This record gives sequence, C-alpha cells and structure tokens, in this order.
Amino acid sequence: MRAVMYAACVLLFSSQVWAAIDAYEFKSEEDLKRYERLTYELRCPKCQNNNLRDSNAPIAKDLRREIHRMINEGKTDDEIILFMVERYGNFVLYRPPVNESTWIIWFGPAVALLLGVAGVWWVARRRSAAAGPGAAGDDLTEDEKQRLEALLGSGQASKETDK
Repeated sequence: MRAVMYAACVLLFSSQVWAAIDAYEFKSEEDLKRYERLTYELRCPKCQNNNLRDSNAPIAKDLRREIHRMINEGKTDDEIILFMVERYGNFVLYRPPVNESTWIIWFGPAVALLLGVAGVWWVARRRSAAAGPGAAGDDLTEDEKQRLEALLGSGQASKETDK
C-alpha cells in the first residue's frame, strides 16, 4: 500500500518533470541571451499572464521556435518584436507603446484614482456645507444652551476638585 501511495505522490508532484524543455542551439552566447530576454518579455497569446518562456501552450512553443529561427537568421530584436506585434497585436507586449489604442491602459488607473479623490472631496465638501458654520450648537434653544453650559461647567469643576 505504501508503494502505491508513494508512486501516486511522485506522479502527482512531479508533473513538471514531464514538461517539454526546448533545447535550441545558438551561434553565440549573446544570441542565447537575446532569446531568453525576448521569450521573457513577450506574452503568450493564449495564456493571459504567462510569458513565452513559462508557457507550455502549443502556440508558445511555436513562437519560441519562430524566435529561435529569426535570431539565427540575423534579425534584430526590434524586427522580431515587430513581427510578433503585427501578427498578434500589442497584447504580446508586457509594456505596450503609448498610442491612441492603449491610452486607457496607461492613463486609465490614474484617471480613476483622480476621479475617486475628487468624488470623496466633493461629498465631504457638500456635507460640511450642509452642516453650516458652527452647526453643533446653533439649533439649540436659549434654555438648552444654558443647561449645556451648566453641565460643562460642573464637569470642569469636578475635574478641578479631582486634582
């Protein structure tokens, strides 16, 4: 029974062992570093938050192979990135360029924050304006004001006698 449990645990927790590993050869160490940087910077079109390096999706494997091919052909990083953007759009970039179609991505959070701060300020201002200046005691009658002062005065007297 222990052997079966051990085998089940090994299979369950070692699924990463069975994952395919890409083994590409490059002309130089610099090309290998470019490949690693590009596969880290480019997003998998299928996996929303994985880069090409970490994704096991078939399209990510194809794109890694394509990047390897283009690097060996002597294409620059900009040419490779342009190829990916033309094919899959700005979605493949973790840092899309600032243009008309990406303004909401770049400036949306700041605008939302400013609108939230302005909304809180506006509500607070309206509440303080509705309360009016000195609103805490203005609606008391003369009798209530005298009674309040007597209570406050007796509180002060008791504090002084405690000292």
